Amino acid sequence: MERTAQEELRAHLIETNDEFRRLAGQHSEFARKLDALEALPHLTYDEELEETRLKKMKLRLKDQMEAMLSQSRSQQVA
Repeated sequence: MERTAQEELRAHLIETNDEFRRLAGQHSEFARKLDALEALPHLTYDEELEETRLKKMKLRLKDQMEAMLSQSRSQQVA
């Protein structure tokens, strides 16, 4: 399977940029925790709050990573 330019850039940043690697690791950790919560048949009130908190934090990390990808793309073009 061939990787897209976006996937290539993401892999490059994971290999070469400590901050991007840290953000990607946290994003994956939040995704794993969300998967575990979503696998439960019923969520308690506290679990629902945690699910909402994790989704917001995961989205914030994704936005930060997208900004870094965009900045890296613009530097490659320049």
